Amino acid sequence: MAEPFKHFINTALVGDAALHLQRADARFDAARFVEAVAPRLEALELKARAQWVADALEAVLPADFHAAAEVIERALASVRLGEQPSGAPSEPDGLTGWMLWPVGEFVARRGLAHPERALTVLHAITQRFTAEFAIRPFLERHPALVFGTLARWVHDPSEHVRRLVSEGTRPRLPWGRQLRALRDDPSPSLPLLAVLQDDPSAYVRRSVANHLNDIAKDHPELVVDWVARYLPGARRERTAVLRHASRTLVKQGHRRLLALWGVGETFEGAVGFTLDRDAIRLGESVTLRLSLTSAASGVQRLAVDYVVHHVKANGTTSPKVFKGWVLEVGPGDTMVRTRRHTMKPITTRHYYAGRHRIELQVNGHVRAEAIVHLEI
Repeated sequence: MAEPFKHFINTALVGDAALHLQRADARFDAARFVEAVAPRLEALELKARAQWVADALEAVLPADFHAAAEVIERALASVRLGEQPSGAPSEPDGLTGWMLWPVGEFVARRGLAHPERALTVLHAITQRFTAEFAIRPFLERHPALVFGTLARWVHDPSEHVRRLVSEGTRPRLPWGRQLRALRDDPSPSLPLLAVLQDDPSAYVRRSVANHLNDIAKDHPELVVDWVARYLPGARRERTAVLRHASRTLVKQGHRRLLALWGVGETFEGAVGFTLDRDAIRLGESVTLRLSLTSAASGVQRLAVDYVVHHVKANGTTSPKVFKGWVLEVGPGDTMVRTRRHTMKPITTRHYYAGRHRIELQVNGHVRAEAIVHLEI
């Protein structure tokens, strides 16, 4: 089993960080810093650990933010050209990896009154880990300044800085605070994404795709219009960005978007859809069996997904779309596919006993359904 992420911010990492900070400033009280962190760290989850270490940094780093910023910058490890920032422990020559999450949190707290200076620190941090969480309070408090800075950073030599432009402004960033202003109106980010969707780095382009997919959850027509504008004549790299950006709307069966990808036509033919059992217990699987028999005179391109209507605590249901298959069916052909679907507890979903409806969706149209009863 993989080690929980929370263990990456640990007492050994804090001890190493204390030495790097003391090297950067002999007045930094390394022992006090470690002693402040140690008592509670192991009992905390990941985000709480980052917050707790940031509390200790606030107590020990210089009260003057500009002085504290200089200490942080001197304590940073060298940038490893050609490498992706990772969660690895700090390098022998300075801070990098997971320790920079609490350092970024410190900058986000203490630097809000000094945004220009704080942004230069975040520019350095993101090249060694990420500053996608730390930049978000500045977007809320100083949007004009930050977006002006980001407009320059889209051309930065570092792919990590360019990625921050997209990742830091994502309205629904996982683990990060949601940017409600950008959820309501994503237009300030769009000129930045238009540049970065053709970035030479796949690392940057993937962030753009995830950002556009975030936007699609609140402004689907905006993203459909984006694909309609930028897909015709697109090179392979941009096409991949737009396809990944479309994934939520494709799974939802958005017909105009499906048509842009050539899978918007109503399927001509017979659809069969069955389950291998009508009842399962929590943790077990049900096998879905699909058959498609074409009645068309030409090849049909199909996006086939399925929708599970999960029972909620109050007895109503909530639909969740699961990715199925992208198929081409020739004239008169019959195609059969199967898929196992497991209902087991996960952190983002609680299951309740009852009648779960499973719908088969072909090019955005529900064409068949079946029922499985979940027993808890």
